[in-house]
Amino acid sequence: MADNLFDQISEDIKKAMLARDKVRLEALRGIKKEFIEAKTAKGANGELTDETALKIMMKMVKQRKESAEIYTSNSRPELAENELAEAAVIEEYLPKQLSAEELEKELKAIIAETGASSPAEMGKVMGVATKRLQGKAEGKAISAMVRQLLAQ
Repeated sequence: MADNLFDQISEDIKKAMLARDKVRLEALRGIKKEFIEAKTAKGANGELTDETALKIMMKMVKQRKESAEIYTSNSRPELAENELAEAAVIEEYLPKQLSAEELEKELKAIIAETGASSPAEMGKVMGVATKRLQGKAEGKAISAMVRQLLAQ
């Protein structure tokens, strides 16, 4: 078992090549490319933390899903299918996403913790929530739920 996500992805690329799994291979190569770019970016010191790796993969999943929506609206289902298949491969490496109920429970606790009581204090809650729930829920879902909870 690899000790970090970068090594894990590298191992899985080899497995995908041996299995001749084209979609998986493309998705994993895409991840590795992003990881290498992040490692060699200014100020990265050639390091890539798993936390940064998770952020990169969440962004990649979001991009794939947005592309799929665009392809679908332009009557190109075969292209949308490929984007969604790649997104599914990338999601395998992300922490399990919270259900709506779990997200609401977590956010209620964060709201109580921060003492926020009105929509005007949304920023205070979002700061804590995005850090704590990183990788477990999409930013859009978090902000929608926070807005709803603070409006009550």
